[in-house]
Amino acid sequence: MFIRDSSQVRAVEWGNGTSRRLLVETDGMGFTVAETTVRAGTKSRLQYRRHLEACYCIGGRGEVTSADGAVTYRLEPGVLYVLDQHDAHFLVADAHEDLHLISVFNPPLRGDEAHRLDEFGFSQY
Repeated sequence: MFIRDSSQVRAVEWGNGTSRRLLVETDGMGFTVAETTVRAGTKSRLQYRRHLEACYCIGGRGEVTSADGAVTYRLEPGVLYVLDQHDAHFLVADAHEDLHLISVFNPPLRGDEAHRLDEFGFSQY
């Protein structure tokens, strides 16, 4: 058993916000848990080709949209979204407040990964 306090975990700048990776690969649990902040007013083009991800909204509001724009889900506290097919997607935080998520990755992250966000492709790691 061990305990980790998020205030003692260095926040990684991932592109349009920060992520405190509370569990990482070296912890040997087989998955990562991260406390993720998405900055207000940002839109991120993301895809995890090597990881599956589930995100549970604990604060703020925004939306997640499929890469082709056909499907959009509203995010608010209490909503979970799951990227179970390595889905390319847009993650958008509302203009006036940060979006706060608890993210779970499988397989686990090393812990230092960051996105390369641009308008030409979906960032991945």
